[in-house]
Amino acid sequence: MFSPEGPTLRELTRQALSSVEHGYDLLATKFDATPFRTSDRLLAAVAETLEPLGPFDSGLDVCCGTGAGLSVLRAVCTGRTAGVDFSDGMLAEARRVHPTATLVRADALALPFAPVFDLAVSFGAFGHFLPAEQRTLFAQVHAALRPGGSFAFPLPAPPRVGSAPYWTLWGFDAVMRVRNALWRPPFVMYYRTFRLADVRSRLEGAGFTVELLPVRSLGLREDGSPRCRLVVARKGMDHDEPRRS
Repeated sequence: MFSPEGPTLRELTRQALSSVEHGYDLLATKFDATPFRTSDRLLAAVAETLEPLGPFDSGLDVCCGTGAGLSVLRAVCTGRTAGVDFSDGMLAEARRVHPTATLVRADALALPFAPVFDLAVSFGAFGHFLPAEQRTLFAQVHAALRPGGSFAFPLPAPPRVGSAPYWTLWGFDAVMRVRNALWRPPFVMYYRTFRLADVRSRLEGAGFTVELLPVRSLGLREDGSPRCRLVVARKGMDHDEPRRS
């Protein structure tokens, strides 16, 4: 799973026993050599799916980490790109790779932005937010978007019940719950707390209109459904302002 440049088992254990913020500070310099980094294939597929919806002006990568998602914003946005994360270590890596992006240290549950972005994206971060926090997260993104702006993120199809990936995710979440019951500070990272029906309801509760687009280049499952969908949540227009594309 890990390249020779990736973290050792000892380093991963130290990270897992830290807080989320400090854990990512520890992992930052080797994060891109782990399977936790969003794959280039997925990033390219999302950019391809977003392209017909644009062009967009300014873009924000929410929980940007080392900045993998900034490549998507550069592909579909004509204006400035920005990223926000609460790990200094991850932001330092992002600045090294994306020196022209505006990178801000902040909690995604308290975003420090006026409504200035046309597009917000996020990749691989939602497991760090408990279900009760997702409403706040979505409301914060909604407040950072201009009227007519969009919040987009990929949502892979859930694994078939009883399959090896299903039990892998179930087992990971179970281990994390035991870890957090026995050890402080907690490390919040769960794979099975971000279900489409719940997410859609919480996005709509935050004021978004939600559309699901197939990410076609990632193919179909055996039943003909997409392997991955792009959730596109749009903020409503002010009555006196034309929609920005």
